[in-house]
Amino acid sequence: MPIVAPSLLAADFLKLQDECTMLNESQADWYHLDVMDGRFVPNISFGPMLIEFFRKATNKVCDVHLMIEDPGNYAEAFKKAGADHLSVHIEACRNLHRNIQQIKELGMKAGVAINPHTPVEQLQDILADIDLVCMMSVNPGFGGQKFIPYTLTKIKQLRRMIDERGLSVLIEIDGGVTLDNAHSIIAAGADVLVAGNTVFKSADPKATIAGLKAIS
Repeated sequence: MPIVAPSLLAADFLKLQDECTMLNESQADWYHLDVMDGRFVPNISFGPMLIEFFRKATNKVCDVHLMIEDPGNYAEAFKKAGADHLSVHIEACRNLHRNIQQIKELGMKAGVAINPHTPVEQLQDILADIDLVCMMSVNPGFGGQKFIPYTLTKIKQLRRMIDERGLSVLIEIDGGVTLDNAHSIIAAGADVLVAGNTVFKSADPKATIAGLKAIS
């Protein structure tokens, strides 16, 4: 079964406690928390203070995705806020290996995120050092976008790269995941489904999460 990681960016921020209660009672595995700085992406979301709230609200994994410039300047703050996983964008890191070392030394699992235009081959030299790849299947910065079909080819390429080297890196797909395309995403080799509007805008979020969890 896939790991299901609802993206809190799509939650009702006037009812965050209720949204957290719903997720805690659901089959969701992780909280996916998108941090945007208005510089690396054309939007601003939230920072460590809100992540600290989510950490207090759940025992589930807090999977933090940094869509920010100079992520190394903030890694320690996100660790203190309660992040379990911290993913940084390959496009934002001039010294990616140093960033990954920093994340691991702080006691978090380390992820590398890649934008739709970034070839998966650019991950070749860092794969053995990380725990997950957060593959963007939409252009980062806004929720509610449609899944980019070519992502399926990139998932297959990355799956081969991981398997050929006997690594245990998780492939996480972020953007446009729905009940209709989730099977194709998992069949291509993904392990983690990030879903925002699909979960939080549905009539029955718990049932939607259960549906994603049942994909094989």
